[in-house]
Amino acid sequence: MSNLDLINKTILFVKEQLANAEGGHDWFHIQRVYKNALLIARGENCDETVVKLGALLHDIADSKFHAGDETVGPKVARKFLESEGVSETIISHVIQIIDNISFKGGKTEKTFSSIELDIVQDADRLDAIGAIGIARAFNYGGFKNRAMYDPQIAPNLHMSKEEYKKSQAPTINHFYEKLLLLKDKMNTQTGKEIAEQRHQYMQGFLAQFYAEWDGEL
Repeated sequence: MSNLDLINKTILFVKEQLANAEGGHDWFHIQRVYKNALLIARGENCDETVVKLGALLHDIADSKFHAGDETVGPKVARKFLESEGVSETIISHVIQIIDNISFKGGKTEKTFSSIELDIVQDADRLDAIGAIGIARAFNYGGFKNRAMYDPQIAPNLHMSKEEYKKSQAPTINHFYEKLLLLKDKMNTQTGKEIAEQRHQYMQGFLAQFYAEWDGEL
C-alpha cells in the first residue's frame, strides 16, 4: 500500500470513529492538528508518515470520553494500523506519540522523545490556544455543564495528574491551569512563533471578559 493510500484510509477511519464526538474533539479538531503538524514539519527533519499518522490518530479515543482510560486510544490505533499492514516500527512510534502527547496537568514527564512527537504535540497544543482554543474550552465546559466563571473559585496550579483529570472547575480557570502555560511548553521554533500570537489573543480575550463581567465595558 502506498503512503497516500494509507493516509487516506486513516482519514476515513478517524472520521468514522469520531462521527459523534464532542465538538472540541471531533474530526475537525483532528483536521486542524493535521494541518498544523504538516506546517511545522516543513521546517524539521522528520518522518512525515509518522507525523501524519500521529496527528490523525492522536485523539482516536480520548481518555476524557472513556472514563479516564488512557489505554483505549493506543489499542484502537494499533488494531487499525496492524489491519493495514503497517510496519511495527511505525506502529510503535505512533503509539508512543499517542501515549505522550497529552498535557495531563503538566505533571507527567514524557517517557519517549522524538522530533515527530514534538511536532504533533505542538500541533495539538496550538489547537488548544488562540480563538479556536477559547471556543473549544467553552464548548467542552458547556458539554460538562460547568460554570463559565466563578470569582470565588481560584485556579489550582498544583493539581496532580488525577486531580487535573477529575477537575470540575469553571472554564475560565482552565486558561490558567493549562492554556496560558502552553506557549512556554512548545517544542519547535515554528510552534513557538505561532503560539506567541495565539497566547496574546487569549490574554486580550481575558482582559475583555473581566471588564465585561465587572460592568466596566
